[in-house]
Amino acid sequence: MDSTGSIWKATAEMGDYPPLEGGARADVCVVGAGIAGLTTAYLLQKEGKSVILLEAMGVGSGETGRTTAHFFPPDERYHILERKFGMARAAMIADSYRMATGLVESIVQEEGIDCNFMRVDGYLVPQVHNQIQSIEREYVVTQRLGVEVEMLERVPGLVFDTGRCLRFANNAQFHPLRYLDGLARAFVARGGVIHCNSRAVGIDKLSKEERTVRTLNGHVHAANVVLATHTPFNDTVVMHTKQAAYSTYVLGMRVPKDAIPPMLMWDDGDPYYYVRLAAIDEGPDDILIVGGQDHKTGQDEVPQHRWHEIEMWTRNRFPQAGEVVYRWSGEVMEPADGVAFLGNNPMDGDNVYIITGDSGNGMTHCTAGAMLVRDKILGRVNEWEEIYAPSRKPIHGVGDFAAEQINVVEQYADWVRGGEVETPAHIAPGEGALIRHGVTLYAVHRPVEGALQVLSAKCTHLGCAVHWNSAEKSWDCPCHGSRFSTTGEALHGPAVKPLQILSLPRD
Repeated sequence: MDSTGSIWKATAEMGDYPPLEGGARADVCVVGAGIAGLTTAYLLQKEGKSVILLEAMGVGSGETGRTTAHFFPPDERYHILERKFGMARAAMIADSYRMATGLVESIVQEEGIDCNFMRVDGYLVPQVHNQIQSIEREYVVTQRLGVEVEMLERVPGLVFDTGRCLRFANNAQFHPLRYLDGLARAFVARGGVIHCNSRAVGIDKLSKEERTVRTLNGHVHAANVVLATHTPFNDTVVMHTKQAAYSTYVLGMRVPKDAIPPMLMWDDGDPYYYVRLAAIDEGPDDILIVGGQDHKTGQDEVPQHRWHEIEMWTRNRFPQAGEVVYRWSGEVMEPADGVAFLGNNPMDGDNVYIITGDSGNGMTHCTAGAMLVRDKILGRVNEWEEIYAPSRKPIHGVGDFAAEQINVVEQYADWVRGGEVETPAHIAPGEGALIRHGVTLYAVHRPVEGALQVLSAKCTHLGCAVHWNSAEKSWDCPCHGSRFSTTGEALHGPAVKPLQILSLPRD
């Protein structure tokens, strides 16, 4: 199959909400209508706050629509978290995961959201059969932390032998976009306001007590602002040195109903593979969803091979897997020390909040972040505040932190290199490439039909040269993960401004 698109986008109908026109005022302005933003908005509206939510495109149009929607243990293993942060803080992280999953379940029940929410067991398996040293360490620490886990000889119900593994009880999965649609409707029913196609482009400080969030066609005055945009757009540098953008790849493959038991599974590789099952409506098959093959965003210009690697990995273990019916990619923000950034934005004072650094646990981290931000806005004590504080320094991941910064600096060398091709004639229809003329680097896309699309290659965040992504047909920044359409529109932050439209010089 040639096109990309998640199973969730293909099987959900999302509500439509009008753009912001002119000025408005609320207690809280939330930016971003993914799970982080909508959960925050819903919780605060439920507590009696007036909330306006701004979304650049549509509800669920960002990374929530590209997730695999697991609720499972942290990507950073508990034994590593305990070593870095101590037993008490590792226990707090475990507690936040339990409470976040429980909150989603309670919202589903209270609001009657039909989103296939299901409690399932999750299994951590060795990437290399029976090389289980890290799994044994994880078992010892999770026992100490009170996590509900047991060691098994293999994952039950599978035709291949996984080797010894850990079973984590009471994890969960759901249909993320159907959940978001239900959450949005519940928020609006309680008096909340959603404006789609209303990209926030800046935040101004009116006074110590009030901020203004600017869009292209209006503004919102609010006492508190929550940036739930996957990565904060108003912070030019600080938070973007503490986390790195990674692309991750997913396949959805048909399997006969009940051929594979409902479960979550992930291995201990780096990067790791992750697996879940989805039953969509009354179809004759289940869909086996498998993801992995992560890499730094913008640093693989022909990433289609990653879907091939996932398919081969899957067919070697799940002979029931049939036709590939969905394939897509997503972007995750990897924090330098392995723990998300939830709370006050260190650059903006006490009334601007961020939810970012989700790693591969966006559904859980974003829900926990919404809970923490709600408590801070309401003046409540939340014991998770210190462990997730965005102001913390990445002293526990200093090696990874340094390596990421070196990697970013290396990307600026694109400005002294030649272009990838000499003329547009060397670009295949439907593809893109960088062309240099003098000191200018052009990002050139050659559509299958129509005129060339010529843009400046300079990312509007911090000036890295964007790279062509032939899988998603986008221009991706290899420094901080901004992504742009072929016409230059910002698809993913931290950039909010489009790439500049240019014309190639005549020879």
